Amino acid sequence: MSAEFSAVSELELTESMTRSEKRAASGLAAIFGLRMLGMFLILPVFALYAQDLPGGDNHTLVGLALGMYGLTQAMLMIPFGMASDRIGRKKVIIFGLIVFALGSFLAASATDIYWTIAGRALQGAGAVSAAVTAMLADLTREEHRTKAMALIGSSIGVTFGVSLVAGPALNHLIGVPGIFALTGVLALAAIWVVKVWVPDPADSHFHADAQANPAKLVDVLKNSQLLRLDFGIFALHAAQMAMFLVVPLALKKSGLAVAQHWAVYLPVLLGSFVLMVPAIIVGEKRGQMKPVFVGAVALMLLAQIGLALGIEHFWGIVWALFAYFVAFNLLEASLPSLISKLAPVSAKGTAMGVYNTAQALGLFTGGLAGGWLAQHHGFQAVFIFCVVLMAAWLVVSLSMQTPPAIKTRMFRVGAMPADQAALLKMQLAGVAGVVEAVVLGEEGVAMLKVSIKGWDEAGARSLLATAAA
Repeated sequence: MSAEFSAVSELELTESMTRSEKRAASGLAAIFGLRMLGMFLILPVFALYAQDLPGGDNHTLVGLALGMYGLTQAMLMIPFGMASDRIGRKKVIIFGLIVFALGSFLAASATDIYWTIAGRALQGAGAVSAAVTAMLADLTREEHRTKAMALIGSSIGVTFGVSLVAGPALNHLIGVPGIFALTGVLALAAIWVVKVWVPDPADSHFHADAQANPAKLVDVLKNSQLLRLDFGIFALHAAQMAMFLVVPLALKKSGLAVAQHWAVYLPVLLGSFVLMVPAIIVGEKRGQMKPVFVGAVALMLLAQIGLALGIEHFWGIVWALFAYFVAFNLLEASLPSLISKLAPVSAKGTAMGVYNTAQALGLFTGGLAGGWLAQHHGFQAVFIFCVVLMAAWLVVSLSMQTPPAIKTRMFRVGAMPADQAALLKMQLAGVAGVVEAVVLGEEGVAMLKVSIKGWDEAGARSLLATAAA
């Protein structure tokens, strides 16, 4: 066995992440969180603020302003990730954060809805998420990458919840222009995190599990199971953006002061988290992911129907929002896991790239369509649009393949010739409990999909050690 593999094997057997990995994961999660905080903080207050802007009486333009960042983000997310392969992760991330900060300051100083739209477009153009994910892959060992990715996902979820509660309070203190300016300052703070806190990668290269590969794009787009999930995340975020054009206005109309809107969002969010956790446990641990998932889509449909029927009544809004957030949190947590289970192991990064692009396009479409419907057909039409989206998603999800009870494991084996990689792949595929095996000789990585229970990890490690000797 080579000295190199001996050192790697020793690390792989270490249960916890190294100090450097924890620092990288926490720093990059902070960058995601700081950036997304600026996106989410305005969600519960922007429709109210826009009423006083020149041009803000046009709901179509308000919806365009709210969702515009999704369009530029969808266009530039994958190209930014590819650029980071060539010119360096930190350079691309810092550039993107500067662009995002400039967009935030432009939106803060906007004197009408058109300049706000321009600012939001520039915010979205700072599309660093793919580059951040690639850098995380550079800085973490394969067997800990899922844990690191989960930390980033958790930071986004927490940021969303905090933003809905903090947005109305900050709006009362500094107004939406102040929130935009604060967002710009947070983006500049994130640059400090990149430069000072996040370690420099010793080696930056393409990672099939974390980055989009154009050569795999056609295969991913032909996969009907993945397309179901892509439509799902598109519909989920289109409905989110559309409904937040109406819900803040409806809460205000019901007699609740804007500064008190947090008193609705906080309890429904906390209650939804309490109900979400047992549902996720049942789905993941007991192999009941499909019924839990389909049930969450059905609950989301009921929530949108509830909003359509109860938007004129305070308690109707509250109970519909509670159902919405239970479903939203379940679906937001489940969809990436399902992508991982159903995507070919060698195309996981590409599948996630398409998924993230669909999400960004959903934000844009929801803002634009919701604004147009509110302008021309009234607020209830917005929720009818959301009901149609959720009904279509429910139909699509019913025919979804039952997700296999599997997990992905990755191991570094060192670079090897193609014929040796092919032999190792064949040997690993024969190990008990291995559902799919891929060995990427150039990357020096073995990726396995394995049964959650009963797979022969010791046998797999023995083969990996022999191949690297």
